[in-house]
Amino acid sequence: VAARYGSLSASSLGDLLARVDIVSIAVPTAVHADVACRVAEAGVSMLIEKPLAGTLAEGERIAEAARGAGVAVQVGHLERYNPVFDELRRVLDRPRFVECHRLSPYAGRGGDTNVVFDVMIHDLDLLAHLVGQEVTEVEAIGVPVLSDHVDIANARLRFEGGCIANVTASRVSLKRERKLRVFQPDAYVSIDFDKRRVVVAERRGTATADSPMDAIAVDEHELGAADPLASEIAAFVAAVRAGERPQVGLAEGLAALRLADRVVAAMDVPTEH
Repeated sequence: VAARYGSLSASSLGDLLARVDIVSIAVPTAVHADVACRVAEAGVSMLIEKPLAGTLAEGERIAEAARGAGVAVQVGHLERYNPVFDELRRVLDRPRFVECHRLSPYAGRGGDTNVVFDVMIHDLDLLAHLVGQEVTEVEAIGVPVLSDHVDIANARLRFEGGCIANVTASRVSLKRERKLRVFQPDAYVSIDFDKRRVVVAERRGTATADSPMDAIAVDEHELGAADPLASEIAAFVAAVRAGERPQVGLAEGLAALRLADRVVAAMDVPTEH
């Protein structure tokens, strides 16, 4: 493969780390901590695919190693680089209720962890960032279907300011869906991460008895082609070159892990599987 594409190859992780300035860690989640700690020890900055680790304890182990070595770490929460997320942040004001659906057919990978850490963690990261408040209550349920771990899960989160989020994640669905809906005073916002479609319905005029819906203005548009993965990688390289903290770094990765850990701890899993 290296000969075909004119690149270099390495026979071991140690060999690789002696020859590079940064790496992208895309190994199975179960070995994120072992690999990341070796990378940190070598003084190499890293982009780690989500989740940061398979457990909160392993995530904290990575953070300790990286901070001790003074290397940069970016966590691959890809949706942060989707242009519809910027659009959502622009129109978001006071979210009161958020509904997230992240569904996929079974792909045969990610089976070394549950769907909360594998799939739902995308939306948990977005919620923590968008709402910006502590979660005070968590209710959750999960079901293992095709693997030994939970494959479909739902969580209901209550935030300190009263906002409630209903989050559903599945890797055993018949269709793919990546949608987030926000209800706030005087407005409703719906975004489709896959189609990069944004719908904003907000009250702008005055309702009348004959036609109350005249007060609602609807703006629907698509943001066109984009490559969030390329944007994510470019942001990581730029941060390392400038000696700056990555936009989605250890603090954000650990926050998502903590929330995922709370969801799993609150989960009621049927035992008949």
